[in-house]
Amino acid sequence: MNLRKNLVPIALGALVAAAAVLVYAQNEAAAGEAAAREQTSKVLYEFNALPDPVKRMLQQIAAAAESGEIETMRPVFESNELKPMVATAFVDDPIAFWKKASVDGTGRDVLAAMLNVMSSGFVRVGKAQDEMYVWPYFAETDLAKLTPAQEVELYRIVAPSVAASMKKAGKYTYYRLGIAPNGVWHYFIP
Repeated sequence: MNLRKNLVPIALGALVAAAAVLVYAQNEAAAGEAAAREQTSKVLYEFNALPDPVKRMLQQIAAAAESGEIETMRPVFESNELKPMVATAFVDDPIAFWKKASVDGTGRDVLAAMLNVMSSGFVRVGKAQDEMYVWPYFAETDLAKLTPAQEVELYRIVAPSVAASMKKAGKYTYYRLGIAPNGVWHYFIP
């Protein structure tokens, strides 16, 4: 009986120690995940920091957009592994969709939006097969915490009245561009 009495506190002490180690490990894992999120969501501006396939796709998109002719975008997305998403629902012909969505039916304002979005900073989000480079970084940023310089950058993409509405709503709702590290253009959606 005496032996059993002595073992109970030892067993309870070991159980408490094991629980403390488990809580510590969970806290360390959560801190590591938070640090990884912070590192991957850091705003980047350096084009040369991008993987080569992403650089090539950006250069193709920019060259097509700078042409002023929306049809020059067709070979860019047709060379892609898949057509980029241009809306939340499936769109068979992005060019026709962009023309219809544009102010004057030519799609030039969509091309301008692409260039404006691509000229901003970007972030790397996700991990492994879900990793994506996203322009502008506002799509992944709390708009309530923008610095004055970031607000100016936002105004270069959207009108101040639109930016004010976004800040009030707490999220960016204009065009965003996503390219995977392997250079696959996944989306250009509002």
